[in-house]
Amino acid sequence: MTSKTLFSPEPHRGWLPWGLLAPFLCIFFVAVCALGPDPLLQRHGWVDARGAPLGLDGWYAFLVIPFALNGLLILAWTLWVERRPLATIGLGGPARIKPLLQGVLIGGATILAVVGAIGLAGGYQAGAVAPALASSAALTGIGLLLVSFIVQAGVEEIIFRGWLLSAITRKLGLPVAVVLVSLVFTFLHYSPGQEARVMLSSFLFSAFACAWVIRAGNIWGAMGWHAGWNWLLGTGFELPVTGMQLDLPALLVKLTSQGPAALTGAAEGPEGSWLCSAFFLVGIAVLWLWRRKPGQASAIPSA
Repeated sequence: MTSKTLFSPEPHRGWLPWGLLAPFLCIFFVAVCALGPDPLLQRHGWVDARGAPLGLDGWYAFLVIPFALNGLLILAWTLWVERRPLATIGLGGPARIKPLLQGVLIGGATILAVVGAIGLAGGYQAGAVAPALASSAALTGIGLLLVSFIVQAGVEEIIFRGWLLSAITRKLGLPVAVVLVSLVFTFLHYSPGQEARVMLSSFLFSAFACAWVIRAGNIWGAMGWHAGWNWLLGTGFELPVTGMQLDLPALLVKLTSQGPAALTGAAEGPEGSWLCSAFFLVGIAVLWLWRRKPGQASAIPSA
């Protein structure tokens, strides 16, 4: 089988998992790092018996501790087992902070567009405008959550669109890698009783991020986009982020869902809306079809 590369052609000098084994290895890594710290988080009252965060301290711990462990594990595996440079998992390029910050801004803008589209379709009732500005404690929490979401989202991009996507690509090729990565991402974000439209949204979220990193040539911009999306979704409108609610006043405007679940996403939040899935489909099409001309700089944040 011909070996293919994605971000960097540098070879691996250790053991690279078989293409169909890598997804199961990824699930194992995530499970170990998610379940391992759980007794510690419960002992400090940061999460409940189901592992859901309790209070702001719980959110900080939930977003930082297991994800930081997972990131360290993936980096150690890449360097010491597969023995390949970090550039091969999308962490290369001379510029890192700039595309990361650009990605955060784009992430905030895109979730604002999705929420705005749902609102224009009649899915939300607007309440107080920027109530968080009246509370210094809320603003501090919102700032700390930005850092926490950068850790969480950054690690998810390293795991899925960095390590896993590049590992499967080297064995099975890029189209198969995108499908398998998105299936694993959807599986790990599944909860019992989850509706098909929510699973579709998770799959398309991953496919969109895959299209982004493929076009950019690294994962820095996608890391920022993922963080900005999660952060503004969680703090901007008092809406659920991936089915979980932050106990903070809205940074922009308090929104209350109204209308069918297919429009608003109901308890899942805007990510469960068909309008969100439509956004991802359009974004994937743009990233795949809008090719960079020779000598033209990419509009997608990259190195």
